[in-house]
Amino acid sequence: MTSTPPPDILFYDIASGPPIHPFAPNPWKTRYALNFKRAPFTTHWVELSQVTSTRKRLGLPPVRFFADGEPFYTLPAIQDLSSNSTTVVGDSFDIALYLDQKYPSAPLLLRHPPGLYAAFNAHIDSVFPGAAPLCSQSFPFDPATEAQCKAEFCRRAGVQSYEELVVRGEARRPVLDAFKVKSGEAARCCRFEEGPFLGGKEPDYADFVVGGWLMFLSLGVPEWEEIRTWHGGLWGRLHDALEPYRGTW
Repeated sequence: MTSTPPPDILFYDIASGPPIHPFAPNPWKTRYALNFKRAPFTTHWVELSQVTSTRKRLGLPPVRFFADGEPFYTLPAIQDLSSNSTTVVGDSFDIALYLDQKYPSAPLLLRHPPGLYAAFNAHIDSVFPGAAPLCSQSFPFDPATEAQCKAEFCRRAGVQSYEELVVRGEARRPVLDAFKVKSGEAARCCRFEEGPFLGGKEPDYADFVVGGWLMFLSLGVPEWEEIRTWHGGLWGRLHDALEPYRGTW
């Protein structure tokens, strides 16, 4: 009887409520990258309420901070179980750099200078959070920890009730329209030449940067079918083209 060799990489992703499925944008960037590199990995699901303690246990400092300087602990992270020192990497962009180093014979994620991708990643991450209020009413909480997580969101936002963060009814349209304008700025940075990907017929890390946010919108924003038609259908075409790199979980 043969046994299956253990995976090289343990991938820490944020769990949704049941049924578990990936939803967070930055972990999706890494999930796309792992599948693109054909890296042998397994997912370790982390409840939203356990993200901070998990990151601290792994010895990973925060890579994001709130406006007041408070550390914001988040995922993804990977552990390379095949290395002698069990390498741990805790930022989606740094993970992409690491995967290109670890699997140099596979197609490269970063085919241009890393600084270009870092700048593009920062720009996209400054634009797409504008849609986050649109998923407030359908955020995939785990019922077992929903109250705890909502209380933490309220603390961070400085509000008394989670209901204050929920955008409903006619109030959604101004948020949606503002995000359409803002995402149009990002769309001008995304050139489809031969397509269907941003740089041509094959994807690279820029596609996964945008694709991670598009997955988040497709799973959590009721107006996704409208969003995918914006800017000449750019978001919808890219989202559909990335389907082969989503894998299973």
